[in-house]
Amino acid sequence: MENAQTIMTEVMNFMKSRVVLTASELDLFTKLDEKPLTAIEIAEMYSFNLKGLTRVLDCLVAFGFVEKEDNRYSNAEKGAFFSSRHSGTILPLVLHFNRLWDTWSFLTDTVKGKTNRRHKVITGLDKKSREAFIGAMHAIGRTLSYEIASSFDVNRFERMLDIGGASGTYTMAFLSKNPKMEAVLYDLKEVIPLAKKRLESEGFLHRVTLVAGDFYKDELPEGCDLALLSAIIHQNSAEENLELYKKIFIVLRPGGTLLIRDHIMDEPRTNPPSGALFAINMLVNTHGGDTYTLVEVKDTLKAAGFVDIKLVRTGEKMDCLVEAKKPV
Repeated sequence: MENAQTIMTEVMNFMKSRVVLTASELDLFTKLDEKPLTAIEIAEMYSFNLKGLTRVLDCLVAFGFVEKEDNRYSNAEKGAFFSSRHSGTILPLVLHFNRLWDTWSFLTDTVKGKTNRRHKVITGLDKKSREAFIGAMHAIGRTLSYEIASSFDVNRFERMLDIGGASGTYTMAFLSKNPKMEAVLYDLKEVIPLAKKRLESEGFLHRVTLVAGDFYKDELPEGCDLALLSAIIHQNSAEENLELYKKIFIVLRPGGTLLIRDHIMDEPRTNPPSGALFAINMLVNTHGGDTYTLVEVKDTLKAAGFVDIKLVRTGEKMDCLVEAKKPV
C-alpha cells in the first residue's frame, strides 16, 4: 500500500541525483581513484569550498559511492565507474545527464507553451559537450549493440549504412556478427574523427568507410543493402522522419532493408514506461522530437515508399526494432 512517505521519497530522488551529478562535474571520482584524499587536501588543490565539498563527499559515502576512513575518502566499487580512469567508465554518460538537468528544468515552461531557450542539437554543442554526448551514447550502447546485432539476421547483407553512427558502436557490433559485411558510417564532420579513433582502436577501421555529412541537409551515400537508424527517429518530428526515410529510400539498393532501433510505444502511449519518460526528454531537448507508436512509424515509412514493415523486436530500453524493405 502506498503511503505519503514512500511517495515523497520518490519525489526527493532528484536530490541524490544532483549530488552525484555535481561530484561528476567536479570529477571527484577520478581524483579519488588516484589515491585516498581528505576533503582539506582536495579543497586546497582545486580551490573548492571546504564545507560544500565535505558535505558532498559525506553524502557520497552515505549513498555507497565513496568510502571514508580516518577522514580520507576513496571510491567504493560502484563509485569507481564514475572515474575517467575506469575501463568501463560511465562518466561521459553522467556528464550528458548533467547537461540534461538544465533542459529538464524548463519542463513547466514548455508545457505552458513558453520557448525553451535551452534547446540544443548536437551541432550546437561545444566540443566538450559534444564529446561527452558521443561518449554517453557509446556507454549506453556498448552491451545493447551486441544484443541488437545478435537478435537480427545480419548475415544476409553485404554493406550497411549506419546513419548518425556516432563513434561506431553499432557499426562494430553488426560487423562483428557478419565478418563478410562492410559498412559506411555517416555522421557530422565534427563526429567523424571520434569514430575514426574508436574504430581504429578496436580493429574495424579497414572495413568501414567514413563519410561526413548532415542528414537533414545533405544526400546520403549510395550502394548499401542495409540502412540502420539507431536511436535517431526520436529526435525528429514526424515530418523530419518522412524526409529522412525518403532520402534512405533513394540510396538504398532495390530489395534493401531499413532497420530502425528506438522506443516503439503502444497505442495508449504509456508503455514502455521508459519510452513515455523519454518522450518528455525529447519535449524539453528538441524542437519536434518524440517517441512513436508502430502505427505512426508505419504510416511515415509507407509514405516514403517502403513495404513489408514489421516490428521484429520489442523491448523496454530503446531496443525495439522495426524492419522495412525497399521493393525490388
